[in-house]
Amino acid sequence: MRLSVIAASALLSLAPALAQTTGSINVSRAHARPPVATPVSAGFDIFLQRLWPQAQARGISRATFDLAFRGVTPDASIVALTSKQSEFSAPIWSYLANAVGGQRIQRGQAVAAENAAVLAQVEARYGVPREVVLGVWGMETNFGSFKGGKDVIRSLATLAAIRYRGDFFRDELLTALELIEKGYVERSELRGSWAGAMGHTQFMPSSYLKYAVDWTGNGHADIWNSSSDAIASTANYLRSHGWVPGLPWGMEVTLPDGFDHRLDKASFAAFRAAGLRRTDGRPLPSSGEGRLFYPAGHTGPVMLLTANFDVIKSYNSSDAYALAVGHLADRIMGRPAIQADWPVKAARLDMAGTKDLQRRLKALGLYDHDADGRVGTGTREAVRRYQISVGEIADGYPTPALLARMRAGR
Repeated sequence: MRLSVIAASALLSLAPALAQTTGSINVSRAHARPPVATPVSAGFDIFLQRLWPQAQARGISRATFDLAFRGVTPDASIVALTSKQSEFSAPIWSYLANAVGGQRIQRGQAVAAENAAVLAQVEARYGVPREVVLGVWGMETNFGSFKGGKDVIRSLATLAAIRYRGDFFRDELLTALELIEKGYVERSELRGSWAGAMGHTQFMPSSYLKYAVDWTGNGHADIWNSSSDAIASTANYLRSHGWVPGLPWGMEVTLPDGFDHRLDKASFAAFRAAGLRRTDGRPLPSSGEGRLFYPAGHTGPVMLLTANFDVIKSYNSSDAYALAVGHLADRIMGRPAIQADWPVKAARLDMAGTKDLQRRLKALGLYDHDADGRVGTGTREAVRRYQISVGEIADGYPTPALLARMRAGR
């Protein structure tokens, strides 16, 4: 009866293994309140005192509460990590090179062979391609090579006490206590990343509660030690979030000369009629729809994405992360690398410039989120709408030139 969780880790660097970030956290919810810079040790005892009535209301016994927090102190090292999510800060080409470079592809192929039987059975059960599960697994922990060794209760309590991302980590902490209370996990099992993500594919406690699968049938969904349980749990998570069997996550495409970039979301038939072609020479899907994504602007690679790309984003809401999962999945299956050149020498906006651009887009009524300096779906769509309004190529990619134009009021 021990159910599984969503990942909270993505790449910061490659050696010796993946350094973990808050991967599968839903950003729209997580950004409800900005991080609060509070001394990590200040008020920790008061935080625990205030947490107890909330835990009690969730059915947590005093014995479980005391067991969970016995000897727990805040972890000062965690606070510094909250500002280092590479999927929002690194150039997309650098992020992908780390995610899919080195020995990651070969290791993924070896792991696929080692787990061929369970991967095939899980794919048949849930309809999620084995390579996508492998892509998530590879991104999260490099196929189990670094699952994180931090005390999850301590990590979650530290983040909750400083109110990083509002109430998100407090709620995850309460869920972790619930897992102990109900006997789904032992207190000692709760080991994971600095953000509280656990196991081979880095599930948060709430996702463990909802989606973990005991594939081996031993009475315990052991995402820490059983690759079979972790594989099934990940597929269950993705299918439960709307994975459409038989639909690819996306594909690289080439655009014809004179393409009307205002065409953004349409049926595959409409894109075919507009002259789009897959770079690998295969035909576009016969049915369904997609949307164009320019991860580095119209001078770089162009991707045609499907609804399954958004399902991957439910695991981690970063476009870069989801693109890395999909690309790693393709490469593990022997499909070609992204063909178009990345504009590595082009000028990029820094965080301050991105915040300025977001504020200006907001003043124009095109953007209704916080100016956080992170380029996500909301920022890209706002930029695209602005580009259309001023007659520029609508690729949704913010550049220093675009910001200069906005500052000049042109």
